[in-house]
Amino acid sequence: MKAFSQLTLILGMAVAVFKGIRDSLRGTITLFYMDKEMNERMLNRLSPTKSESVKSGRESATPTKNFSKFEESKVLKRTIQCCALNGGVFLLSILLFEWGLLPSLNFVLQKIFGKDSFMGNLVWSWMEPILSFTFKTFWVVPLFLLSKVVNSLWFQDIADSAYKYSRRRHQFMQSISKLLADSIFSIIVQTLFLIQTMLVNFIPIYMVGYGLYLIHMSLLYSLYSFEYKWFNMGWELHKRLAYIETNWPYFIGFGLPLAILTQISDSWFISGCIFSILFPLFIISGNEAGPVTGVCDYPLHLFSPVIALSDMMFNSTIGIKPTTVRVTETSKR
Repeated sequence: MKAFSQLTLILGMAVAVFKGIRDSLRGTITLFYMDKEMNERMLNRLSPTKSESVKSGRESATPTKNFSKFEESKVLKRTIQCCALNGGVFLLSILLFEWGLLPSLNFVLQKIFGKDSFMGNLVWSWMEPILSFTFKTFWVVPLFLLSKVVNSLWFQDIADSAYKYSRRRHQFMQSISKLLADSIFSIIVQTLFLIQTMLVNFIPIYMVGYGLYLIHMSLLYSLYSFEYKWFNMGWELHKRLAYIETNWPYFIGFGLPLAILTQISDSWFISGCIFSILFPLFIISGNEAGPVTGVCDYPLHLFSPVIALSDMMFNSTIGIKPTTVRVTETSKR
């Protein structure tokens, strides 16, 4: 009987992981019809007769006051812009430099000085690091910082449109001070959890270290993807983290595809480009997903150490205790 219950538990967890992976890919499909449905819905809400005239190309010369306030959904446009900036400009420039310019210069030097010549190797030994340093300093780093700012605006725009598409009402936190404290505390927790993720990767046993690293990254990417939705629902940080820790099989599955795809390259910048290209799809998927809950009675308290440390840092620097709801208390609700 005990063996059967354990088998049922394992099977339920496996199904939750599979459904998490499936739901994470749903945004790829939803992306292509979301704008059309949202625009039609808004037009019909403003005026049925007006929407018909607009769709048929017979819009009157004097638009109504309500119709003048219509804002077209731009989820697909923002996603394409993310791909263009992070893939077409940022990632492509890095690949052209690393796989195009540097090998070409090295080839020219070999032709001039001869293959494996001492002089050619000497010139290349100081030319290659200087070129790499110059390229990263004056192109990669400034573009990376710029893309972070632009991406954050586009991600927010996509998240707001996706939330409207799901027909939900915004339920923001009641006070500005509470909203600010939650935002600052969230940044601290996510930063410390990312450091914790990097540390577990140094565990001497490779499979154990890498496995824990993937689990951490999967949960972190799930938090990134769902945080826009939960924030609009008025969920505080402790509640968001407790929900992930309690239903961790689903969220490991949800974040696993992005965690694996960002490991394709060892370059931090290339991984960042891949993340920024794919993340809009995961934002949409997070808004549409219905997480599988209640399959495991054992919460995975991976966020607990960084929450405790963040509490200490928050209290010592600001002097105000953040959200008073503990993760363990929230998870019981």
